[in-house]
Amino acid sequence: MVKELLENFNPQDYVGILAFITVLVALVVSLTSYPAIINVAIAKNLMDDPDARSSHSGKVPNLGGIGMYIGIVVPITIVGALLDTKSLLLILGCITLLFFLGLKDDILVLSPRKKFIGQLFAALLLIVFTDTRISGLSGIMDITIMPYWISVIFTLFVYLLIINAFNLIDGIDGLAAMLALMASCAFCYLFYKTVDISMVVLSSAVIGVLIPFLFLNFSRRKKMFMGDTGSMILGFIISVFVIRFIDNSESTIGSTYRNSSPVITLAILFFPLLDTLRIFFIRLIILKSSPFVADKNHLHHRFLSLGFSHAKTTLIIVIINIFLILLAISCIDIDIHYQLFALLFTGILLYSTCFVYNWLKKKSKKSI
Repeated sequence: MVKELLENFNPQDYVGILAFITVLVALVVSLTSYPAIINVAIAKNLMDDPDARSSHSGKVPNLGGIGMYIGIVVPITIVGALLDTKSLLLILGCITLLFFLGLKDDILVLSPRKKFIGQLFAALLLIVFTDTRISGLSGIMDITIMPYWISVIFTLFVYLLIINAFNLIDGIDGLAAMLALMASCAFCYLFYKTVDISMVVLSSAVIGVLIPFLFLNFSRRKKMFMGDTGSMILGFIISVFVIRFIDNSESTIGSTYRNSSPVITLAILFFPLLDTLRIFFIRLIILKSSPFVADKNHLHHRFLSLGFSHAKTTLIIVIINIFLILLAISCIDIDIHYQLFALLFTGILLYSTCFVYNWLKKKSKKSI
């Protein structure tokens, strides 16, 4: 009877149910895992020690990425069995590789070069075996179809950029997790609309592990960080969403998002990419230092310097980013260059408003 049900099972008829089950399983698994991980981290003194650039005080367990990994793998293994797709298996293999790299970095220390090689290998593995890559940019700068090797190199660059962007913004409570949750919800909706069931299930699993993590990340008594393990896994999965969405939209004639997918993905990742490009410019051009040497020049540190708390800073950034996503989706019918201009102008303006207001306020006080 079960065999007959599975043979006649059509996932497309039950996308909502599959997403709900995935979220539920991920929630249960992560809720069970996180407290145990905190206890082990405290018992074995596997904690994050604050230093001069830290925005927190006291030792905090930084192995939240372990719970995220378990909470994603278990529901994907269970629900993925109903989908008969090799892409999820390859993704699980890649995040397993990144999991061990991140874990070593969280417990011991891993050089940026080794992390970079691991990220490059995981991304290349997925590109080669699934042939999922960015082959065009919907006509931005007249780029419609790229030659194969240029497409592969550009896709690798996108993977590395997004993975490291999420690593870099993980500097205050809730920020990386909230932005990842927002991105996962947005992509879950987009993949639901485009009937990409595997990605709906994967994004649902990420949503399920992030909700309980956020409560711990904001907690004062049982605080937990995701560490490099969590930020690399989340960055990799979200880069998969970006590349899969653009590739599907570009290759599907008549797709709703065919002429707007690059701008929509840019809107979803606007803050992480803006902060990453800004911090690389400051470190390389102004400070003449390595882009991987940590400092307190991030935008979220600037918000903290204005007097905002961690929670308020995270809330402001996420609200602005949600507005940018809605703006991008509402502009899909106009020329893509106008879409891009509207997004860049509005995004930079909104994220600069607080700092311009504070500068004007200080200037007016001096003049009195």
